[in-house]
Amino acid sequence: MNDRVHLAQSLPMTFAGSPLDRGDLIRRDATSLQAAFDQPNARCIQLCEGRPAMDESHQLIRFKMADTANWDATGPMIYLGSDQAGPLFACEIHADGAKSDALDPRQAAMNLPHFEAAIFAQAKSVFAWREKNRFCANCGQQTRQSAGGAKRVCDGCEIEHFPRVDPVVIMLATHEDKCLLGRQSSWPEGIWSALAGFVEPAETLEEACARELLEEAGVRADIAGIRYVMTQPWPMPHSLMVGLVAPVLGPELTIDTHELEQARWFSREDIRDMMAGTHDFAVMPPSIAMARRLAELWVEDVI
Repeated sequence: MNDRVHLAQSLPMTFAGSPLDRGDLIRRDATSLQAAFDQPNARCIQLCEGRPAMDESHQLIRFKMADTANWDATGPMIYLGSDQAGPLFACEIHADGAKSDALDPRQAAMNLPHFEAAIFAQAKSVFAWREKNRFCANCGQQTRQSAGGAKRVCDGCEIEHFPRVDPVVIMLATHEDKCLLGRQSSWPEGIWSALAGFVEPAETLEEACARELLEEAGVRADIAGIRYVMTQPWPMPHSLMVGLVAPVLGPELTIDTHELEQARWFSREDIRDMMAGTHDFAVMPPSIAMARRLAELWVEDVI
């Protein structure tokens, strides 16, 4: 079982596994950062309202720096890092300046090759954080980009602000030979998923998992039995999904209808049918979602 779990963990989720060296030493030095920008092989990817510019083969378009001169950017470029091809930057532009039709972020993630999706996720997360942190939370003065986008500095009190990552527990609750899935009314028809929620201050992952299960579905987790599976960066807008499997003490449900439209127990046969698209009423989330990976591993008795 341990070997199988290790194998599952070694297969990275969508948005994980970036091939870039993020170049912390380069970010620290303005001269080095400018030198990276000036390299002949430096390239830049483009996002517009969170959507990446892609070519016909579903690769991120890597524009030459000369091509970016007249872009209507929402702010300075950010430095993503470098690979064997050279330095890579990202620029976010206003909608009327987009260079190509771009897919919705989730659709893009399902079309991009694995490493490309990870690069896109980094850029999207930083731009989403930047949009919310143009002004200092401490004194209200305007902030400016520093370290190639890896932080923002307040012009007033000089406090440094760093990109935010929100931890989210997503857990496959289990009882005997069934797992618990729920759905929200805002989701597409038929979609059922594992329960999830943000980790609160002064709370462990296990405590967050147990609290969310009790609040949303009225089931009590066996905290000692909660097991970590894997994590996934989730750039919608800047979260870290922590995948868990959580045995519960009993199957009785008390659903919080403010959070969930429905919740119910599904058998392994149900999950197999959902993945095959042959279930009577339910389907799993797409392959990019942690909920689907957890269900896949549970069905195969890996977790």
